[in-house]
Amino acid sequence: MAAPEFTLIIGDKNWSSWSLRPWLLMRQAGVPFDEVHIRLRRPESKADILAVSPTGFVPALKWRGETIGDSLAICETIADLFPERKLWPRDALARAVARAAAAEMHSGFGALRRDMPMAVIERHPGEGHTEEALADARRVLRLWRELRFRFGGQTPGDQGFLFGHFTVADAMYAPVVTRLRTYGVDLAALGDDGIALAYMEAVTTLPAMHDWVAGAAAQEKLKA
Repeated sequence: MAAPEFTLIIGDKNWSSWSLRPWLLMRQAGVPFDEVHIRLRRPESKADILAVSPTGFVPALKWRGETIGDSLAICETIADLFPERKLWPRDALARAVARAAAAEMHSGFGALRRDMPMAVIERHPGEGHTEEALADARRVLRLWRELRFRFGGQTPGDQGFLFGHFTVADAMYAPVVTRLRTYGVDLAALGDDGIALAYMEAVTTLPAMHDWVAGAAAQEKLKA
């Protein structure tokens, strides 16, 4: 059996939100890849990452002798290489909106990331509920609602994702789904009418998400 063309270098599955994004996308798209795990939050972590990724960050995708850094760049690369997987919406307007939503996640929501860092197998209800983080969460919920209303529920064969079927935008927001669960954010108090909760359920029940969480638990058990 031929070796996969891609190698994805990731950090700890409990913590590395940026690693989750392309990992989930590639698994959902059925793109085979070898997985290399680098332990984070250790004295040697930076050197270990620099040995395989010139940016000094994970994730990194090895492909044809090149190293592609940055989660969104990796997702874009996979979407370009496998257009039949429809990892962006086919409609030009929907695709533009999806790219904008993915980019907003990529560059924004700093308070949410800072105050509620990803910890997929942990539960810290009430922690990190700063005014700034909750303001970010409100914006996320509004965006999810708008996208589901405009592009999701209106799509034939809707699967519960932001644009009906799974896209790069869903991969980018998957870590936020885990954060809201980990820190016990009251969605109704932030204005959710059930749409965000249903969307979160669609993401968390993905077999690939189950595999990621199980992998995180296994990694943490090895550290004990």
